[in-house]
Amino acid sequence: MSEWSIEDCIAIARRAGAAIMEIYAQDFDVASKSDDSPLTAADMASHRIICDGLAALTPEVPILSEESATTDWATRGAWKRYWLVDPLDGTREFVKKNGEFTVNIALIEDGDAVLGVVYAPALDYLVHGEKGVGAFLRDGERDVELTTQRPAPNPLRVAASRSHLDARTAAALEKMGPTERIGMGSSLKFCRIAEARIDVYPRFGPTSEWDTAAAQCVLEAAGGVVLTLDGQPLRYNTKDSVLNPDFIALGDPDLNFRAWLDD
Repeated sequence: MSEWSIEDCIAIARRAGAAIMEIYAQDFDVASKSDDSPLTAADMASHRIICDGLAALTPEVPILSEESATTDWATRGAWKRYWLVDPLDGTREFVKKNGEFTVNIALIEDGDAVLGVVYAPALDYLVHGEKGVGAFLRDGERDVELTTQRPAPNPLRVAASRSHLDARTAAALEKMGPTERIGMGSSLKFCRIAEARIDVYPRFGPTSEWDTAAAQCVLEAAGGVVLTLDGQPLRYNTKDSVLNPDFIALGDPDLNFRAWLDD
C-alpha cells in the first residue's frame, strides 16, 4: 500500500474546492438528475479531481462517488475498505450562492467512517477527523482541536429550518421544549456540532451515505454521535440501497433523544 496521510486528502479537497469556486464565480447551467436533484459543471469538475486524486493516492482502494454511484451491490457489498465521496454536497446551496456547500471525502472501513475531510470553499472552512485521533478545524497553518459541548446547554441549539419543518421534526422540537433553531445547509450541520456551536441535528427524511460519512467521522472524533432512531451508530455499505435511515446527530451522547420521538 502506498504511504499517504490525511494531508493528502485535504490537498485533494482543496483542489476540488478551487475548481468549484471557478464555476461559482460565473454564470452556470443547472441540469436535473433522475431524482430531480440539481447537477452543475462544478459537481462534475470536483468529482473528476477527487476521483483522480484518490486513485493516484490509493490505487488499491475503490471509490464510490455520488456522481458515479453505479457500482452494483454484488461488487460493492464485498468492499471492506473504500472511499465515499460527495464532490459537492449542497448543490442547491451552490445554486443559491449562499456559500453553504461542501466537499466531502470519507474513508470507510468495515461499515465505519474512519477518516473524514469536509471543506466549504466559499467559506474557506475546513475540518477533518480520524477515528482514534481526533477532530480538527484548520486555521491557517495550524489545527484547532474540536470537542463537542457536554453536557448540552439549555435551551438546545438545533439544526432545523426556521420556517419550513416537516411534521416529525416539528413534533420532536415541541418535545425538546425551548430551543434555538439554526438553519444551515449541507454537511456543515454536523461540523457545527463538532465545534460545539450546535447541539442536535434531527434528520427525518432521505439522505444518501455520501452526504453524511465525512462529517459523521468529524463529529464522532470530536466526541459526538450519529445514531439511527433505534440508538445504533449510522453505518455504511450494509445494504443494497445507499439511502440512510432516519438519524439524529448529537454533541452530547447522553441526551435522551428517544423522549423526542413519536411513541
